[in-house]
Amino acid sequence: MIEASAPVRPAARWQDYVQLLKPRVMSLVVFTGLTGLVCAGKPISPLLGVVAVFCIAVGAGASAAFNMWFDADIDAKMKRTRARPIPAGRVQGADALGLGITLTLLSCLTMYLAVGWLAASLLAFTIFFYAVVYTMWLKRSTPQNIVIGGLAGALPPVIGWAAASHTAPLNAWLLCLIIFMWTPPHFWALSLYTSADYGKAGVPMGPVVWGAGKTRAHILVYSLLLIPVCQLPLFTGLGGMIYAAVSAPGGLVFLLLAWRLWRSKAGDGGAVGEDGLYEVKAGSKDARNLFAYSILYLTGLFAALLAEHLIGLAPGIPF
Repeated sequence: MIEASAPVRPAARWQDYVQLLKPRVMSLVVFTGLTGLVCAGKPISPLLGVVAVFCIAVGAGASAAFNMWFDADIDAKMKRTRARPIPAGRVQGADALGLGITLTLLSCLTMYLAVGWLAASLLAFTIFFYAVVYTMWLKRSTPQNIVIGGLAGALPPVIGWAAASHTAPLNAWLLCLIIFMWTPPHFWALSLYTSADYGKAGVPMGPVVWGAGKTRAHILVYSLLLIPVCQLPLFTGLGGMIYAAVSAPGGLVFLLLAWRLWRSKAGDGGAVGEDGLYEVKAGSKDARNLFAYSILYLTGLFAALLAEHLIGLAPGIPF
């Protein structure tokens, strides 16, 4: 009798290990961290600045590797994530865990030696919060997971600011607050047209627990809170005219899209199409539109601040 041979596991490529670091998410983390570093307005050598931003990037990659390791079981059940390296069988979970631990030690120790304890401590806390508090606890236990867990993604500009100035003043935390308030409408919009995936995986995202209608209302409420928060840098000396030209008109567009989403039937049956994250059924296009625009809006806000502080047009930093 011929015994069936075990299935051959596909060999891991270097691209698979890069994918474990979630490079698209990392790019936004690096951008906001760099903005915080520049907005601090303190002299820092180019070499130390590059090292600090590198440590923020590596720390973000460590968080992602921990997330990929722990969430491999639910990633395998979701169409959006089942091709990731671990559920696809190209990378072993233990390898991802080892990578996360290595990158955590590398990023935090290098940050400490290069720029000091405050930035290193904030970086270590961010990795811990994302890997343990959000991934291991909140994500599977409460529909408020993305609200509380959003703190991890909001801290990079504070880390960058601390790297440059060895302080974390009000304006640094204002940058954190903007991202923190931005995160729920951004991810809940995504969850509206991926709710079937989340339900199948047992993740208690808003549409799964509350239903689509209540989730749309939550998005509108958070959007109404977000846009005034985005105007605060104009009153603290952090943002100037370029920032105002982005934050106010862009905020009105954000509110319009949130209002249209609230009035829509998004999530009541629409789902991700076969061609990917931005291909959705007609009923969920308002959710897709807000999700896509939210990335553009946040990028525009931080690009405006970065440009103003690089060319010296910001009004000043009294806080």
